[in-house]
Amino acid sequence: MSITAERKQALIAENARSAGDTGSPEVQVAILTERIQNLTEHFKVHAKDNHSRRGLLMLVNKRRALLDYLKRTDAERYQALITRLGLRK
Repeated sequence: MSITAERKQALIAENARSAGDTGSPEVQVAILTERIQNLTEHFKVHAKDNHSRRGLLMLVNKRRALLDYLKRTDAERYQALITRLGLRK
């Protein structure tokens, strides 16, 4: 269900704004998106896992808050990010 360290480093490298950037909204949203996709696959097999479903909802809400912040502060970065990650809107 969780992502590997190598995959996390690859996501950071793809979405970092500068070298050593791990905390920008783009990186955080990319990591959350990967975790959400993994959990979505998990629920296709384990439909009654309600404890993990709660965690999924918290991840989705956190990603939504980060995307709202990014849209409010820099609309161009927001558009580029949702296009790159394949998110709606």
